[in-house]
Amino acid sequence: QVQLLDSGGGLVQAGGSLRLSCAASGRTFSSRAMGWFRQAPGKEREFVAAISGSAGSISYYADSVKGRFTISRDNAKNTVYLQMNSLKPEDTAVYYCAADRSVGLSTRIGAYDSWGQGTQVTVSS
Repeated sequence: QVQLLDSGGGLVQAGGSLRLSCAASGRTFSSRAMGWFRQAPGKEREFVAAISGSAGSISYYADSVKGRFTISRDNAKNTVYLQMNSLKPEDTAVYYCAADRSVGLSTRIGAYDSWGQGTQVTVSS
């Protein structure tokens, strides 16, 4: 199991950018797929983006963020990032990073066994 600390959230105007970071500690980080999820008040947690583990650098995005967000990882630093550009008010949510149980990426919450505490992203009109 890995322990995750996500950070980088804040208040930004529509059209602006933020970069979220997720620092991991523990074993076998590089072999685990990683994901980002978000949750707005009163709504279910939803998938945002994921990246595969050591098998390659395959990434996948929710349709709502495709073309605007980029997920990446630096295994030497045990860190995964989410670069968010062209932010919209509907992107406002608490963002959580998560570590997958395996190498292959997944959009399913149940595939992830470690979670960060969440970082707030607020986008004003």
